[in-house]
Amino acid sequence: MANMTLTKTPMPEQDPQVRAHNFKEVALGYTAEMAMEEAGRCLHCKNPKCVEGCPVNVRIPEFISKVAEGDFKAAYEIITSTNALPALSGRVCPQESQCESKCVRGIKGEPVAIGRLERFVADWYRENINAMPEKVPSNGIKVAVVGSGPAGLTCASDLAKKGYQVSIFEALHTAGGVLVYGIPEFRLPKAIVANEVKKLEAEGVEIMTNMVIGRVLTIDELFEMGFKAVFVGSGAGLPMFMNIPGESLKGVLSANEYLTRTNLMKAYTEQADTPIIHSEAVAVVGGGNVAMDAARCAMRLGAGHVYIVYRRGEAEMPARLEEQHHAKQEGIEFKTLCNPVEIVGDETGRVCGMKCIRMELGEPDASGRRRPVPVEGSEFMLDVDTVIMALGTSPNPLLRTTTPGLETNRKGCLIVNENEMTTRDGVFAGGDAVTGAATVILAMGAGKKGAAAIDAYLQNK
Repeated sequence: MANMTLTKTPMPEQDPQVRAHNFKEVALGYTAEMAMEEAGRCLHCKNPKCVEGCPVNVRIPEFISKVAEGDFKAAYEIITSTNALPALSGRVCPQESQCESKCVRGIKGEPVAIGRLERFVADWYRENINAMPEKVPSNGIKVAVVGSGPAGLTCASDLAKKGYQVSIFEALHTAGGVLVYGIPEFRLPKAIVANEVKKLEAEGVEIMTNMVIGRVLTIDELFEMGFKAVFVGSGAGLPMFMNIPGESLKGVLSANEYLTRTNLMKAYTEQADTPIIHSEAVAVVGGGNVAMDAARCAMRLGAGHVYIVYRRGEAEMPARLEEQHHAKQEGIEFKTLCNPVEIVGDETGRVCGMKCIRMELGEPDASGRRRPVPVEGSEFMLDVDTVIMALGTSPNPLLRTTTPGLETNRKGCLIVNENEMTTRDGVFAGGDAVTGAATVILAMGAGKKGAAAIDAYLQNK
């Protein structure tokens, strides 16, 4: 008999007033009893729409059935048959707009907590078994993967399972891409990412760090070294700015830099020698998940006041509702329907305020969203000493400018065909390098598709 409770089993969390001042994980995870109780809410539909909503097609009802039985090892094996990184996707995937949005339990109540169950299974396996995968015998064919973010890790894992000799070339000093430099410790502990990378190495994948492709080596040189195909999963790490007066002042920085210093370089720890601004009042400009991450980091680094400044209304914010909820709980103030027009500095060239104008929503633009329009005469000053721009990112132009025949669109994203091959033969791409900044799970889906396409290409299928 199914558990017909209309609401999800609540997720235990740190108290907001406590967690706002530490970098420990906010969500504490289900116990085995909680997981089994929540798994009992699944109706095991004959035509499970939840699987269609998953970019990596996790066999959701099958793994949930095993959780309900208490067979967590079998549940893990079912998940990892299609998803190489369940501990990651279980934490940062926007399930509410994907698999859970298709769940029939959501019609008259809340959907089954698929993401929480996936996270529980992955954590249980890591804490109780954590067996490293066995290396598949090599077929002798070399494939290069540029970037070790979610797209690159997934592509490399799928190719290694097929016997390919895979080498990952990572520009930074630690593997993980956006998983280690962009997502804070309190949302995704770095030890979990490191464990997934360790599994990849057990599969035989070679990971080389400090390798900026386009500088240390070009894609042409990778082919000369014997690689038969290249997958580009280099992400979108080039930050955007507003081009308003005052952006060159001290105390203005991109969310990418701020989060990289905080997360990858661990500026929040006493042992780190990484310099970072410790502010009194911070304005984070933007309304996405990155803006929420930057604001919540600023609060944890000691800021007395942190503002989210967003030009549209709260209903139009692209950030996950869970992240908005957590930010508000932690004391972050939302300044919606506001837009910066100037950043003001003092005599030392340091930020001392930000001039904003109030906005109202007008007619829909080309994207279908109502366009924000300035309200004349509504300017006001926000007293801040730090401004963090979280306005989105685009791919670094380095690969495009150093690889003949590699074409991009007007936004700098690589152009690919239906098989994820770029305009250069043998060079495939996926994730943010193709789509622009998007979600971890969509990048993982692109990595899976890229691996299948490379296999077909190399086997002349």
